[in-house]
Amino acid sequence: MKRNFKKAVSLALASTMALSLAACGGTSASTDTTAAGKAEGGDSAASNEEVTLKFSWWGGDARHEATEKAIAAFMEKYPNIKVEAEYGAWTGWEEKQALAIQGGNAADVMQINWNWITSYSGNGKNFVNLDEYSDVIDLTQFDQEVLDQCKADGKLMAVPISLTGRLFYWNKTTFDEIGCELPTDEASLLAAGEAFKAYGDDYYPLALGEYDRAIFLVYYLESKYGKAWVEDGAVQYTKEEIQEGMDFITKLEENHVIPALATLQGDMADSLDKNAKWINGKYAGILEWDSSVSKFQQAIAESTDKPGQELVIGDFIKFGDHNGGFTKVSMAFAVAANSEHPKEAAMLINFLLNEDEGIEISGTERGIPCSKKAIEILNEKGIGDEMVKEANSKVTAYSKFPLDPYFEHNDLKANPDGVYYKVFGKLSAGNTTSAEAAEELLKGIDECYSNY
Repeated sequence: MKRNFKKAVSLALASTMALSLAACGGTSASTDTTAAGKAEGGDSAASNEEVTLKFSWWGGDARHEATEKAIAAFMEKYPNIKVEAEYGAWTGWEEKQALAIQGGNAADVMQINWNWITSYSGNGKNFVNLDEYSDVIDLTQFDQEVLDQCKADGKLMAVPISLTGRLFYWNKTTFDEIGCELPTDEASLLAAGEAFKAYGDDYYPLALGEYDRAIFLVYYLESKYGKAWVEDGAVQYTKEEIQEGMDFITKLEENHVIPALATLQGDMADSLDKNAKWINGKYAGILEWDSSVSKFQQAIAESTDKPGQELVIGDFIKFGDHNGGFTKVSMAFAVAANSEHPKEAAMLINFLLNEDEGIEISGTERGIPCSKKAIEILNEKGIGDEMVKEANSKVTAYSKFPLDPYFEHNDLKANPDGVYYKVFGKLSAGNTTSAEAAEELLKGIDECYSNY
């Protein structure tokens, strides 16, 4: 299943941290006078021409609020630049932005997922090469190896915001209410399912959607077998090994550890953090990115029916002798190639990532920053969500497997037509066997890789 590098990367629209925060930015270091000049605008300030920028991002309410506040501060500093915000929840967001990129009407500044560089940059044609704006964006604040992950055809398609990984979070209030220990291994995870079922049929210790199940499957297999999911464009697991993982996910459903996908769909929620059963503590666990946990924490803390619930970081569940899971560039800021004002767009990116005011306002709403300057500011002023800081430190210390960017390709993860959604949906509904699901997953991944 080798990747065909002769084909141009296309816009796959057919399926239309103790604040050792060095995880992303390396060792914290003070900036010199030249770097500080760049970070604060310095000689790179644009003209006084009146310009309008569009800025798009997705996230939860806390990220929206922080970003709008940062935009207001940027416009106050640069009165000639007006920034129009476009934001929303994740569901359907990638498909919408992919269409905008293809149509040449994408926002000037885009918050993008790391894999969008592979999927949507047109091999360096659809985003601005930000190396050309190094007089505006202080790229010295970022480790070169992290910048290299954001390149296509040797061009810097985006500036990395943060590194992230997935780990387990538990609603301690619900676990205490039921009298159940937080899971640390397979036995305690299954025991939690039994305890939750005895407490109430609609209570579950863990909730996993289709894409979450794909990530859980990889975590489970890496924990057992100690090899990366994909290397050099090829899946490293046999159909039999993947079938074993599928069987385990079915076992979790059968033992009331996770709700069936039909149950989740019946909850009629756009995302799990907005699901009433999560908000009121009936779903008591998630496997989530450290950069996204704030919205889940806020949802249960501010529950109308059950306010003040406590979310805690769990241990990595042991399924074998290896440390499963992976880390990746969480997200990045890119400038669309259709932007008429790429320099001003670069100024906005630098303000958010490298300037004191933008750093302080943004905090950790997009995870623990890659920018050394940002790390320094957050450390000095004690800014940022303590849970995000602790989680980032924990996941970057534990999970060492690489993530191939095609793992998150829209052909695989899009809802509802992506391979993950189809395979795990049929498995959960009992419309396919684990062996068939494993074969279909491998076939879908092979087709995705061969097309790009």
